[in-house]
This record gives sequence, structure tokens and C-alpha cells, in this order.
Amino acid sequence: MPTIKQIPSQATFAVRQPVLRPGKSTDTCIFDGDDLPTTNHFGIYENEQILGVISIFQANHEFFNEERQYQIRGMAVLENQQKKGLGDQLVQAAEQYVCQQNGKKIWFNAREIAVGFYNKMGYTVIGEPFNIGDIGTHFVMHKTL
Repeated sequence: MPTIKQIPSQATFAVRQPVLRPGKSTDTCIFDGDDLPTTNHFGIYENEQILGVISIFQANHEFFNEERQYQIRGMAVLENQQKKGLGDQLVQAAEQYVCQQNGKKIWFNAREIAVGFYNKMGYTVIGEPFNIGDIGTHFVMHKTL
């Protein structure tokens, strides 16, 4: 049975790199704010092997006026482990963490291919689609807790 634990930012690279930055250097897996005290990273493991990761940053978005907002970044599950419910477990762990911090809003920039996944978890799109560099079309998605 997979278990979720808090991990250092560097441990996320083993999943961020092949899933979110394929063919790019590990340096592209480092996000601004990864090591701030208000940022937390979680990994889902089975038999000591990391299968997926999620990072939660305390960050506000201009679309929302809640005081305590959190941004999900770097949510990824290894390709051969997708469609097994691991992503759902990671998002639920992030939501639980944000609730413990008295957070009221979770938001993120979702890749176009992930919108359906997040819709099923109660997140909605706000605003217009936008492009992020060589990564592709994204949508701001959010949920009030």
C-alpha cells in the first residue's frame, strides 16, 4: 500500500524531471520558493520507491481575495504508475495540509491534459488559457476549502 511522506525539495526531482521536464536538465526541476519555510513537498512511496510528488507553496493569485492561499506546483506521477489513484491521494494530502495551515484557497496552473483530472476532484477553471514557455497551454484552476 502506498504511503505519503514529507520530503525535501531535491527528492521531488526524481519524478519532476521525467514527467514534467523530459529531456531537460535537472536544473529545470528547481522551482522558485522550493526551499522556503512556507513550502512543503510530499512524495508517495511504495517499497521505498518514489512514485509521485506534489509541492505546496504559500502564494497568492490576483484572481482570489482569500488571505491564506496555497499553490500546488510540480504535481506528477511516474508514467508507469498513472491511472492508479496516486495523483488523487497526493492532491488529497495537499488539501489536508492546507486545511491544517488554515488555508482557504488552493490554486494552480494546470496543463491542458490535466484539467479533467482536477475537475473530478472539485477544481474549476477561472480565466482564459495561457501558454507557459515550451511547456504548453495551461489553465488557472482553484478550489475553496
